[in-house]
Order: sequence, then C-alpha cells, then structure tokens
Amino acid sequence: MLMEIGSKEVASAAIRMALSSSRQEESQLKKDLLEKAHIKAVAVDYGGEFVTSVGKIVERAVVAAKREAVIKDLHADEGAVAGATREAIAQIMPKALGLNVGGKIGIARFGDHISVALFFGIGLLHLDEVGIGLGHRAVS
Repeated sequence: MLMEIGSKEVASAAIRMALSSSRQEESQLKKDLLEKAHIKAVAVDYGGEFVTSVGKIVERAVVAAKREAVIKDLHADEGAVAGATREAIAQIMPKALGLNVGGKIGIARFGDHISVALFFGIGLLHLDEVGIGLGHRAVS
C-alpha cells in the first residue's frame, strides 16, 4: 500500500533532517527518504549571531537546496525555499533575538511541497535554549 505524500510528510522529513546528529546519519536519512518516499532532502549546519545572520541563514538554505537538486534553479523554487526559511526564522526569533544560534537547517521536497526546518541551540556559553521553526511553501 502506497502512502500518500503531502505537506505533513514533507515537513516531517525536513524536521528529521534538521535533527540528524551526524553527517553519516544525515546521508543515510537522505538516501532512505529518496528511496522509500521519493522525498528529496538536504541539511546544512549553521551558527552565528542571530540578528546579523538572518540573511546568511536564508542564503545557506537556498544554496544547499540547489546544490543537492532539492530545487531547480528557478526563481519560484528559490523563492519558495527563501520564504519557508523566513517563516521558520520568524518562529525562532522571540527566543533568539540578540543571542547566538547554532544548529542545522533541514529542507525537504516532494512534488509541489517544500518544507524548511531550523533546529538551533540558542544562547550564550553553556546556557543554551533550543528552538525549532518550520516553514512550508507550495510551488508548481
């Protein structure tokens, strides 16, 4: 029985990519998602001061998605990833404003569904909080 893939499954894949703890786990998950569900996915690490990093976070998400062929080199696809990333950033912003963040960006796509998940440690020194943000866009 084939499972129908929709926004929930794509969002779950992006979150799982963002939560992967090693390059090996990330690669295996990416392979499994593609083989079992035809979901293309990628993850990329990120860290820095939150306010000055917003543009870089969006840029890294778009570049990683293009590099790994999760999206095509099309204005609409790039805009979808950028928009979903900005939505995810907006969800983390209340905790992260003025602090440092570090963690991973997970991106997943199936058909016209694109999801971006951010999983970041937020804070100073060893006094970290954690936050997760999730954005979704649909493109044809």
